[in-house]
Amino acid sequence: MTDTARPADPSGSRSATEPLRQDIRLLGGMLGRIVREQAGEHLFALVERARVESFRVRRSEIDRAEVAAMFADVPTDDTLPVIRAFSHFALLANLAEDLHRERRRAVHVRAGEPSQDSSLAATYRKLDAAELDPAEVAAALDGALVSPVITAHPTETRRRTVFDVQSRITDLMRRRERAEPDEHSDIDLQLWRQILTLWQTALIRLARLRIQDEIEVGLRYYDASLFRVVPALNAEVRRALRERWPGVPLLPDPLVRTGSWIGGDRDGNPNVTAEVVHRATDRAAATALGHHLAELEQLERELSMSARLVRITDDLGRLADASGDDAPSRADEPYRRALRGIRGRLTATAARLLDEPPPHALPSPLTAYDTPAELLADLDILDVALRAGGGAALADDRLAHVRGAVEAFGFHLASLDLRQNSDVHGRVVAELLAWAGVTDDYPTLSEDEKVALLAAELRTRRPLSAPGARLGADTIRELGVLRAAADAVARLGPQAVPHYIVSMCGSVSDLLEAVLLLDEVGLVEHDVAGPRCPVAVIPLFETIDDLRHGAEILTAALAVPEFRNLVDAAGGVQEVMLGYSDSNKDGGYLAANWALYRAELDLVEAARAAGIRLRLFHGRGGTVGRGGGPSYDAILAQPPGAVAGSLRLTEQGEVIAAKYAEPKLARRNLESLVAATLESTLLDVEGLGSDAAPAYAVLDEVADLARAAYSDLVHETPGFVEYFRTATPVAEIGALNIGSRPTSRKPTSSIADLRAIPWVLAWTQSRVMLPGWYGTGTAVETWIGGDDERLATLTGLYRRWPFFRTVLSNMAMVLAKSDLGLAARYAELVPDPDLRHRVFDKITAEHERTVRTYLAITGHPDLTADNPALARSVHNRFPYLEPLNHLQVELLRRFRAGEDTDRVRRGIQLTMNGLATALRNSG
Repeated sequence: MTDTARPADPSGSRSATEPLRQDIRLLGGMLGRIVREQAGEHLFALVERARVESFRVRRSEIDRAEVAAMFADVPTDDTLPVIRAFSHFALLANLAEDLHRERRRAVHVRAGEPSQDSSLAATYRKLDAAELDPAEVAAALDGALVSPVITAHPTETRRRTVFDVQSRITDLMRRRERAEPDEHSDIDLQLWRQILTLWQTALIRLARLRIQDEIEVGLRYYDASLFRVVPALNAEVRRALRERWPGVPLLPDPLVRTGSWIGGDRDGNPNVTAEVVHRATDRAAATALGHHLAELEQLERELSMSARLVRITDDLGRLADASGDDAPSRADEPYRRALRGIRGRLTATAARLLDEPPPHALPSPLTAYDTPAELLADLDILDVALRAGGGAALADDRLAHVRGAVEAFGFHLASLDLRQNSDVHGRVVAELLAWAGVTDDYPTLSEDEKVALLAAELRTRRPLSAPGARLGADTIRELGVLRAAADAVARLGPQAVPHYIVSMCGSVSDLLEAVLLLDEVGLVEHDVAGPRCPVAVIPLFETIDDLRHGAEILTAALAVPEFRNLVDAAGGVQEVMLGYSDSNKDGGYLAANWALYRAELDLVEAARAAGIRLRLFHGRGGTVGRGGGPSYDAILAQPPGAVAGSLRLTEQGEVIAAKYAEPKLARRNLESLVAATLESTLLDVEGLGSDAAPAYAVLDEVADLARAAYSDLVHETPGFVEYFRTATPVAEIGALNIGSRPTSRKPTSSIADLRAIPWVLAWTQSRVMLPGWYGTGTAVETWIGGDDERLATLTGLYRRWPFFRTVLSNMAMVLAKSDLGLAARYAELVPDPDLRHRVFDKITAEHERTVRTYLAITGHPDLTADNPALARSVHNRFPYLEPLNHLQVELLRRFRAGEDTDRVRRGIQLTMNGLATALRNSG
């Protein structure tokens, strides 16, 4: 059961993967010796026995119950080093696999092989072959944007220290590969020191993660990679496109710009307050300004050119004279003097904007910059002067980086999104309207009456409250958050907080209520043309029913003059967010994916009919069950017109570290986003042509069947919620202080109110992975009904249609990572045997059915035939997960039996983090 359709050995040349095995042996061997030295022979023997027996399970030499029995009587104190050992191995194995992918790409490049899909080189080749019209390219890329938005996640809680040690190990392994054999011993000693440091450092914090901690975790990726990669990538793409279509003003603004939800997402999270919003924006600005100041300080050291040796432009001379730097030692060094003045003005800017001065500040009496554009103008003077003086190569080095960084990050660093649930808005607006004497019964009004009332209020300039107004705590808190956002916009510019997302948006009044609240704190400007606001209100359609009605809601909102004025004032662009997580929890994997595709088609048509530009924001998680999977494939799988030159998407969980922990990873992942955006915008990637309508009809039928099969289990099986709460660690996710947010939006046990992250995380930890596949097997088998022609239809769609191929490929990845043999161990935690068998037997049957139908459609011999990298992980690395799952079950059993000690709690949390690290996309 557990190894259904899995390969006996991964595909690919053994000689090609031998360096990977050598790296794993090297790092794993060092870790093993450190465990023996630090934890003692007894615990090392337990770790080794668990490792050996787990591989015997993989080879079907023993039953996994024997592995479980190993830990039944192990003292809790002894379980912790075992958990840490296997967690550290997973972390080191991830590192080795990333290095191997890097190694294999270099081999392909050296061999002169064509660039691989998802690289910009391959995309440029496709664009060249398409012979596109320059004017059409310019129109398609008008307002282009690729924006990864970093969000908080409960299992991405590694400390900065651990993060830094990983980076040092990565650098040492790269050095080792380039080094001569006689240099290996010195590098190996340094590796030993780093792995020893890793072993002696706590993987997770003792205290519950606070939002302030999550803010710092999100910011670490800028110094780690984004400051270096984003400006260079923007410059390269701009240069490449302008070379292909000269004379067309392509990408006047930087294409890649980052965003964040950390500190602005208060949907069900009362911990997000006005103070948190201020801290999030202040720390982001401090990170940006600190980077700019550090780079300018280094640039001042580098640009030592003498006016006696190079030509100096008049503008540079004036900039140097205005610096106030009259040091005799720099009298003939205009670049250094000019940069000293720039640093002084930027320091004054930081003093005006920030709570605390950043590093590398240079106090001076100079006036602050009001905007990043003013700073860029001074940097442009340096650029022009260098080029005029024969220093183009110098202009293209650090100065180009600083200019690109100021363009992309400004003074604000990243755009902070605000998000709140529409129910909260409704309650707050009702209280404000009652206090102002407008109406006491707002909640009872019909939708048409609400829209008319809200639109009328937006035509006035009056506030609904006044200083000293006696309002409820929720209303005071909501208005405080919005006032903090208004302050950030005033201090840092409109890009600091440009988006307000309305979650669970189900009506036009849900959107207008958010606008009214923004108006209440002074963010809506009123003039003769109508209201305008620097903060765009964005509907988030999350449930399958909301997705089906999303285009209808957008059309109705645009028919309200006050809302349409806001869109027109924003350049005619309306953003819509699509919720991958709640739609999956609502209707299952296949139904949710198809509902999203259909919603995008409808939204594209609604935007076209209304004469606006649509930008989609994809709320994807790390797991396939929350929209995860390879980003390049996911973007190409969007319907025609859905990308249109721009997209935003959330980056969550362990995938943040997997994508942005160091520059090469960040470059590759951002490059794949840009490549897919360009291809989806400028080329026909759907590939269905006139067959689109029949294909859509097929998916309509299959998706309905999948939703019914999923609902039969999740929404209609008696006792399912109890099974879920006892056969997974979902209760412990809330009890063990993981993450800064409650696990549910409301204090209920309802699946509907449970947040998507714990829903998916719990099924992933228990190795069922249910959100990534359940219902698909029944749907496909029922639709085919034994008809070979229908099977051939689905096979044809798999081969031709990127959407269907990506959906099935991602599902296969989840199925390959699932393990129902281990899941059966978690099912044993369910006290009621009848409930246990009723639910788990359904899950087992559907798992087998889904694997069987996947193989029938694709013709593949196993689940990993199209994913050799995953095949290697399943074959070589997944046995190391086995002890972590068994230990988690054992500790859950003890915890639920009343052994509520710090050591048991810590052990459960460590297993959660270890499994999340090993599976790489757990939430």
